Amino acid sequence: MTGRGSEECAEMEECREAVVFMWGYLPGASPEKSPILSPAPVLLPASVGGGDAWKDVCGGGCGFAVATSESGKLITWGSADDEGQSYLISGKHGETPEPFPLPTEAAVAKAAAGWAHCAAVTETGEVYTWGWKECVPSEKIACGLVTGGSFQNDSTGKQNSLLNDQVSAKDQGSNLTGGAIFQGDNKRAGEEIMKRRKISLAEQEPETSIPGDDFFTISPLLVKLGDGVRITAVAAGGRHTLALSDMGQVWGWGYGGEGQLGLGTRVKTVATPHIIPCIEQSALGKGNMSSSTQVSKLLGSCVKGIACGGRHSVVVTDAGKLLTFGWGLYGQCGHGTTNDQLRPTCISLSGTQVEKVAAGLWHTICVTVDGRVYAFGGNQFGQLGTGADQAENLPRLLDAPNLESRHAKMISCGARHSVVLTEDGQLFSWGWNKHGQLGLGDLTDRNTPFRVSIDGYQPKNVACGWWHTLLMAERPPLSSKTV
Repeated sequence: MTGRGSEECAEMEECREAVVFMWGYLPGASPEKSPILSPAPVLLPASVGGGDAWKDVCGGGCGFAVATSESGKLITWGSADDEGQSYLISGKHGETPEPFPLPTEAAVAKAAAGWAHCAAVTETGEVYTWGWKECVPSEKIACGLVTGGSFQNDSTGKQNSLLNDQVSAKDQGSNLTGGAIFQGDNKRAGEEIMKRRKISLAEQEPETSIPGDDFFTISPLLVKLGDGVRITAVAAGGRHTLALSDMGQVWGWGYGGEGQLGLGTRVKTVATPHIIPCIEQSALGKGNMSSSTQVSKLLGSCVKGIACGGRHSVVVTDAGKLLTFGWGLYGQCGHGTTNDQLRPTCISLSGTQVEKVAAGLWHTICVTVDGRVYAFGGNQFGQLGTGADQAENLPRLLDAPNLESRHAKMISCGARHSVVLTEDGQLFSWGWNKHGQLGLGDLTDRNTPFRVSIDGYQPKNVACGWWHTLLMAERPPLSSKTV
């Protein structure tokens, strides 16, 4: 369990105080937009509501943080007034965490944020979303197709800043501990993207530009699903969204040009949520079975976990099978190639069952039922934690000494960094660290897991934003502290 209100404590000495820590790039929460290099506590102001407390962390987007409170409020903070789209998405909440207004009285259970959009799930199973208009479902379906390997402009007529983020690794600079980062590899990767996608970058908007009403929906809108559909979780990618129902079905909408919506085609924009056939019509790599019954028996009966990367999607079934679909240029789909996967396709893990999954801009991390960590995809900044900078197009077991004999419990990915929480309450991070998002007190990248110091607290959950990290922790009861 995470934190609980004081009314659930028999005595004050036994109450476990819920605490949220933040680090990384949250420009509105630090002086002069300086990086937050080490875990810093986030206070829930009294204005949020008397007696309220932190409930969980949800990560956040590019430059803003998202969490929930015990009373069911969605809390946002960390953006700055010159950050454009992220400032609008966060409700213009800067240094002080504040409730984000939703058009419902229902309590918020979970939330997720992509590059420039958010989605929130209520306790009643409804989904609200806001941000980039192509990420907000509407009655009209736009079905522009990407054909002949070419990437067409999106509905705004311009490529958004995520495209720039995906091809600009060579310009970011890297200071890696434990292994070199070869900028030449990044350059070749960028050239390959240009070759394969034919993306024109000349028309891109700067990351700090503020889109007009034609590009952006600031007010949260209810996502209309079928009658009786109850959503339990959401995941937000670069420009697409997945939602998981209580029946184990996956719904998707938004941009799908690389197959990240699992339709089998390069659909440009899907403005109406659709069910993604993750089990019934899923392929099993090269060993496809002709019988859908046999396929279902092997894959399971429903989906229990979802994750969105920049342009790829990942789901986990109740049988512990891992399926991926979408952009594959860096091997982030884990099938041994760099091809895009247009339909959900099962990854071979030699009989190992997957428990949890997370996805970054170019990479994927999963945790098995026995607590092992596997990683695959882009590795330009050490985000796979393998001790090298080579990309992996098949799942690779992390055998880092720091994780030896430890049982991983939770995993989260930022754009280019990864964080794992173990069952013994230890937190480890690795990858890109330009903004201090690893929480290690410096700006040095790491290509193997390093322990994040949270002395005096018991970590309960971790969630990465694009360039920052949030930790949910508990302060031990007063009666258990040593004097």
